[in-house]
Amino acid sequence: MPGRRGVLAAMAGALAGWAASAEARDLAWPVALTMGTGSAGGTYAGYGEAWGAAVAAATNVHMFYRATEGPNENIMLLDRGAIDLAMTTLGIAHEAWTGGGAWTDGVKFRTIRAVFPMYETAFHGIARAGSGITTADGLAGKRVGVGPESGTGGTYLPRMLRLLGIEVAGFRFGSFIDLVDAVAAGDLDACVLAAGPPVPAFQEIARRTSMRFFGFTAREVALLVRELPQLSATTIPAGTYPGQLTLACPGMFNFAICRQVLPDSLIYAVTGAALAAAPTLARRFPVAAETVAGNIGQDRFLPFHPGAARYYRSHGFAVPDRLVME
Repeated sequence: MPGRRGVLAAMAGALAGWAASAEARDLAWPVALTMGTGSAGGTYAGYGEAWGAAVAAATNVHMFYRATEGPNENIMLLDRGAIDLAMTTLGIAHEAWTGGGAWTDGVKFRTIRAVFPMYETAFHGIARAGSGITTADGLAGKRVGVGPESGTGGTYLPRMLRLLGIEVAGFRFGSFIDLVDAVAAGDLDACVLAAGPPVPAFQEIARRTSMRFFGFTAREVALLVRELPQLSATTIPAGTYPGQLTLACPGMFNFAICRQVLPDSLIYAVTGAALAAAPTLARRFPVAAETVAGNIGQDRFLPFHPGAARYYRSHGFAVPDRLVME
């Protein structure tokens, strides 16, 4: 991958081009939008600010960012109107829409709308090189960090390990950075996160400490995908992290979401700007290669904002009427 300075220069050039072509801001649009991102050291934090910058440049709408614990909190903040844009995994979105997750207390969050497909999250872990942990079954009896409690990892990983019959000594919740540092310091045996690889916190610790990256066995992935339909089977290619071999993992697709009340014309512009920015963003975030309109089919239940649906239909992509809602 190119150096960070080169990537930032390329992004700056692209943003300048979008800004030059942006029309004057529609007076019906808000002056600014606030995006809920995710945990420090996670993929959402950097990826969100990157596509947010592209949107701001294309629309002349200011963008502010709010660090959150991840999808669960993002959805609750959207529903309250505390933020305007956010990101979520489809599993958490399904729990929100149906009120099925324990964290919802039975409340159905029906004010959220899909905007564009992001990328597939992979559930994968890190441990010290000499730990002996090579797959998820090595977590038995271990102290395991799983990310913020109000995030995809904090919600799903305890369930997943119970389904696999893996009894850990205990789970710890917290920011990606804090948990990874705890592994390096020996305060935790491992950290298993749900995030788009490469996870920045994993990359950073691997530059300073000898670490092992691990996934799940093929049998474990097959069982989890069968028992939890929100999951899919995915792999992390060799070399994504230093010295890492190909990893088999459960996966879950991510979508950008928004408040239902935002103007159709604004969300049309947001969708187009984010998708147009994806090839440039992929130089810094390889997962952005999956941020393409063709992946809208990953969403089979969450209604699209009418502005997003209009964008896809005008560009030749079918969106069923049942998946469009004011």
